[in-house]
Amino acid sequence: MTTQLNPVTQALDAYAAAVAAQDVDGFVALYDDDVVVYDSWGQWQYSGLSAWRGMVTDWFGSLGSDTVEVVFADVQTMVSREVAFGHAAVTFTAISARGERTRSMTNRLTINLARNDDAWKIVHEHSSLPIDMETGAAIFERA
Repeated sequence: MTTQLNPVTQALDAYAAAVAAQDVDGFVALYDDDVVVYDSWGQWQYSGLSAWRGMVTDWFGSLGSDTVEVVFADVQTMVSREVAFGHAAVTFTAISARGERTRSMTNRLTINLARNDDAWKIVHEHSSLPIDMETGAAIFERA
């Protein structure tokens, strides 16, 4: 997916690679120290890199021998000199040690990056799932 010199697509590529490798340090290196994340799981928001690192560590630790494939679709970006943002549909697929796809979900992701000393970092991330109005349940598959 890499688009040369596009910090958003570069961040998304690095995100997918870090998740596949369950590389906590590589994953959190994408984020600013003061990042604010509105995640779809567990709590309303994570403020600061330490809080986000804790969530990522727990997530990767919960996978056991499974790996997770991350695929971004319909990526849209806008980049200026100091800020960039993008949004996409992101599908997370768990793959067992035997290579079987065991579960999958798709949600919406928006990331905002800022450039500081020629390094781009994610300063805000927002993931969401639509809600079925009749049941109140999250919709995990894209229609």
